Amino acid sequence: MKGLVLSGGKGTRLRPFTYTGAKQLVPVGNKPVLFHVIEDLVEADITDIGIVIGDTGAQIREAVGDGSRFGAKVTYIPQEAPLGIAHGVKIAKDFMQDDSFVLFLGDNLIRDGIVPLVNTFRDPSEAGQTINSLIVLKQVPNPQDFGVAICNNGKVVRLIEKPQTPPSDLAVIGIYMFDSNVFEAVENIKPSARGELEITDTIQYLIDKGLNVVPYRLNGYWTDTGKMDDILEANRWVLEVMEGSIKGKVDEASTIHGRVVIESGAEIINSVIRGPVIIGERTKIINSYIGPFTSIYYDCTVVDAEIEHSIVLENSKIETSGDRIVDSLIGRDVEVHKSLIKPRAHKLVLGDHSKVGIL
Repeated sequence: MKGLVLSGGKGTRLRPFTYTGAKQLVPVGNKPVLFHVIEDLVEADITDIGIVIGDTGAQIREAVGDGSRFGAKVTYIPQEAPLGIAHGVKIAKDFMQDDSFVLFLGDNLIRDGIVPLVNTFRDPSEAGQTINSLIVLKQVPNPQDFGVAICNNGKVVRLIEKPQTPPSDLAVIGIYMFDSNVFEAVENIKPSARGELEITDTIQYLIDKGLNVVPYRLNGYWTDTGKMDDILEANRWVLEVMEGSIKGKVDEASTIHGRVVIESGAEIINSVIRGPVIIGERTKIINSYIGPFTSIYYDCTVVDAEIEHSIVLENSKIETSGDRIVDSLIGRDVEVHKSLIKPRAHKLVLGDHSKVGIL
């Protein structure tokens, strides 16, 4: 069984971060979302992985490499444009050959892994039937924003893409399993009104052909990390199950509470860290407070600041003279400091689609 990860989208909902970086490389718990996906596949003994890449392909290649760091072998599959999930499947046919595979959207996170899902698909006796496709469903409060499944007698009988009046609250999330019948489907469906080959149309084709499409209802944590609030939520539940580890330096004037990870080369000086928190490699925290559900990536400096329930990306410097930053996603190479100019004023340099709250 192989893995197929789609990492070719433009990430418009995460701008301005995705103007310069791949959305799949935004870190959650100080680990890029895409790394979580690859590790989930490897944990399920799926080590031959294809990654569909687009405009940010060079960044993905540089970050992931040949996959050996994960115990995997990675093949890159270029996609000329984001033409739909099913198009990503279509162009991966040569890589897949006749193998079954897991299709995993590269910006999706599932906290408890995919081993039970894969075992259900691999072992027909466990499901009591031969499975041609398994789709993961999740109960959501806003099913009108998703593809929605209608199920009957343990099978998926119909899928509706973003219905105005949803017939159920079971959304099709970004994890699917297919056997080789899927390639007939992607060759025969037509582009939707938005010009894409839809995965819901693909699965409906399988259903209409009489093939066995079964649902797997997910009860654990899952999120599509396409928006800032979703990333912060994912960061929260990743940090909740993290084990504490102190590999960096913590001076005697500092205090550590709860589950805290201080990575190699990091320094904590005259500061309070209240977990769950992770501090990245070579980051310095000086005269500061870092509160729960905060991830600060590598090579950052935080001086005279308070940060809580936030993510700070690499190479950033924050110095706010004690003012607190909360519920924030701070990008790479960012400088945040308290202005000393008179008259007292906010001095801002903001990219397109930025959101700022000012007290």
